[in-house]
Parts: sequence; structure tokens; C-alpha cells
Amino acid sequence: LRDRMYLVDFQKFSGEERLFEVDLISGQVMAFRTSHGRGSDPQHSGYARNFSNTPDSYMSSLGAYATAGAGWGRQQGPNVLLDGLDYSNDKARERAIIIHGADYADPAFLAREGKLGRSYGCFSTAHTDLPMLRERMGEGRLLFAYT
Repeated sequence: LRDRMYLVDFQKFSGEERLFEVDLISGQVMAFRTSHGRGSDPQHSGYARNFSNTPDSYMSSLGAYATAGAGWGRQQGPNVLLDGLDYSNDKARERAIIIHGADYADPAFLAREGKLGRSYGCFSTAHTDLPMLRERMGEGRLLFAYT
């Protein structure tokens, strides 16, 4: 689908909005917060520095993804499935890299810690943002993560 696309700017601090939905028809942009992987930020500075496609690296992966629809997992519950389209993220399914809600991405965590917590490489969002993202992302839309 070519009505919306999603951008993740990993140059930004984890406490800032850095997941953007771009409406390609109206030009409107909505912004959300999203985590990065603990392996991407071993010092927990709030900045992702390292990226990998290697299983068990706990790092975020850069590049283009296609949203693959709403999913449900035993551990993370409701989510959006992702398929990596580049050599830098083509193991996304194998690594279970998804978009899901997490306590460490909620506003209360940010207020208390001053930054978001870290995932195992997933794009974790606030629980309150996930239902809308899940519905709007659907299947076949582009998500591009960059630094």
C-alpha cells in the first residue's frame, strides 16, 4: 500500500519521538516513541550506536521492512509483524523483530528514568500507542529504520 509509510530515526535519543507515520496523500506526520535493542546501546545512554542482523545480538537492525499485519505472541501479546527487506535486516522473522507494546516504552517509565528501556531488537512502543499503530500499519507498508 502506498498511502502511509513509517520512518525510525535512530540518531534521536530514545526519550524523543522518533517513529514517524507519514501520510503520503495528505502530507501529515504523526510521531511516536520507540525503543532500540539493548545490544545497540550497551551503556544504556539512550542512544543506539550499534546495529546487527545477527540472532541473539539484541541489537536493532537498520533498513527497509514491510509490515506483515497484526500478530499475537505468547510473550509480547498484540504486535505488528515485520519482514526485513535488506541484507541488514532479512533475519527479522527469525529474530522475532516486531512492533509491540512494552512497559519500558510507556510514558511513566520515561518520566521516571528519563529515557526508554531497551528491547531485544524490537521496535517497542507505549501500550497506548500500539492499538492505533497496529490498525494503521496493517500489511504491506514500508517501515525504514536509519541512522
